[in-house]
Parts: sequence; C-alpha cells; structure tokens
Amino acid sequence: MEERLQKILSAHGICSRRGAEALLAAGRITVNGRPAAVGDKADPERDDIRVDGKPLRSPQRRTYLLLNKPRGYVTTLSDEKGRKTVADLVKDCGARVWPVGRLDLDSEGLLVLTDDGALTQRLLHPSHEVEKEYLVWVRGDIAAALPVLRGPMELDGVPLSPARVEPAGEGKLSVTIHEGRNRQVRRMCAQAGLQVTRLRRVREGALTLGGLKPGCWRPLTMEELALLEQAPGKM
Repeated sequence: MEERLQKILSAHGICSRRGAEALLAAGRITVNGRPAAVGDKADPERDDIRVDGKPLRSPQRRTYLLLNKPRGYVTTLSDEKGRKTVADLVKDCGARVWPVGRLDLDSEGLLVLTDDGALTQRLLHPSHEVEKEYLVWVRGDIAAALPVLRGPMELDGVPLSPARVEPAGEGKLSVTIHEGRNRQVRRMCAQAGLQVTRLRRVREGALTLGGLKPGCWRPLTMEELALLEQAPGKM
C-alpha cells in the first residue's frame, strides 16, 4: 500500500518525519531510481526506496515465480469486477507477490511474479531492452502483413522499436518486441490487417515456459535469477 515517504522513513527508523522532509528536500531519497520530493508516495513492499543510494529495506529472502498464465485471468492482484486473477493461481506460494508486466485477459503464457521491487523496475524499464517473444495465431493475409509488421510502426503517435516477426507455421507468427505497450502485439497486427485469435508469450529474456502447464507455476532457478539480475541490455 502506498504511503507518504515521510511516514515510511519514520516507520523504518531512518529519521523523524520532519527529518525525512529535510532529506527529501536535499534530494537524498530516490524511488525506483528517481529523486523523490516532499509529499511523494511509495509502496515499501514494491518500490525500490533508497537513502543516499542505500536500500531502505535490509536484504531478505525474496520470492521469484514463473507462471504459465491461462486465458481468462486478469494480470492483477484483485479485480473490482470479480474476475479471476493471477493472484488466485499463486496464492499458495507463501509470499505476497505481484506480476511483472501484464498479459491481458485473453492472452496467455509466461509471466514473472515476485516481491522484489528493484528487480521489477529493472525488468520493466524500456532502456534495458528485455526481449519478449510471442506466438500469435492470426487470420488474414500474412504475406502482405509481414512488411508492415517489420517496418516502422507507431502506437498513439509514438514510434515503436523495430519488431522481429517470422512465420511460425500455418496461420501463426513469432513476434519479438522490447516494449510492453498496452495490447501492443494485438494492435500491431490490427494495423497490418490481421485478426489475432490467440496470443501466447513464450519467452522473456532468457526465460522460457519449457513444459510448464497452463495455470501452473514454479520458482525460478538460481541460474534463471542470475540472468534476470544481469546488467542492462538484451538477455
């Protein structure tokens, strides 16, 4: 839950609330790598809060999960419409984890969940160019759509980084992107005259689903975690 940074710093024994205001005014507090100001809020469970570059929270054991999200689940911890959520699928993992990025209700496949705020920010920041590969079932003229999908595209007036798009069988495409814009692959296909009938994320960086069945999850291995925590750049 988000709270004012003054309250968070005081609760962690860093300083008084008035002292926290002085630290904030001096630019000594950052949240997810950005300088924070007096009155800003953050979630100490999810956000990477630092004082003079040092993490606010002392190191502790974190949880890192790989889920094969099925269709029909929303990628959130709760839903005001009463729909099924990915939190329902991992409720027995023993920790309060959240999804890193999103897959819409009708999409499926690889989803990372964690309680590590710093890793979350690292994976979501576009400058790190973490590749995401999707297997996409489509209707339409694929041959005519390929030059469009491989060429310059934009969404909402904002240019997209070039996508890598290859045929992947009868009526299927492999689409690899770096960004995570809202419903990006579906909207790209629509611009190219294709109708998406099914979409599955099969890879994120070096992570793949392997034989993980829909609706099932497993902890990340130490090797997989090391790949996620590597320096910025394509994994």
